[in-house]
Amino acid sequence: MKHRRGFNPLERSSAHRKALHRSMVTSLFRYERIRTTKTKALAVRRKAEKLITRAKIDTVHNRRIISSRLYDEGVVVKLFTNIALRMKDRPGGYTRILKIGERYGDASEMVILELVDYTLDIGSAADKKEVKAEKKVTRKEDKKKQDGVKNKTKGRMSESIEGRD
Repeated sequence: MKHRRGFNPLERSSAHRKALHRSMVTSLFRYERIRTTKTKALAVRRKAEKLITRAKIDTVHNRRIISSRLYDEGVVVKLFTNIALRMKDRPGGYTRILKIGERYGDASEMVILELVDYTLDIGSAADKKEVKAEKKVTRKEDKKKQDGVKNKTKGRMSESIEGRD
């Protein structure tokens, strides 16, 4: 029976578990969507929701507490300036868990943990074609520059070798 068990230890030592939670919460706030196992997602969700609730009130004390629980200061700034403002009117339930099936190797249940207001960056087909064309042009220019550098160095090398004789 699972009576009086406060949390899932995930079969890890306490230091490993805390580091795992910090890392995953930092990644969740950085990318706003992560793919993980169901048990890890349920554990990380608790931490993430508490941090978002605390970030809704922007004080020095809250910033210090949150920065002690996250790895990256840039993510702390993003949490206070972007994510917390988007969640200001929401009384809770900042994350969503989407089931995506089982992992091939060990059949563990995989999920996507994301912030509720996360939107995929789906541009129009014309925008994607423009970006591809720009990348292609820059690649061609870079290749021309590299070919020019190779030709110059070949000439210098042959001159220096001839000068030795």
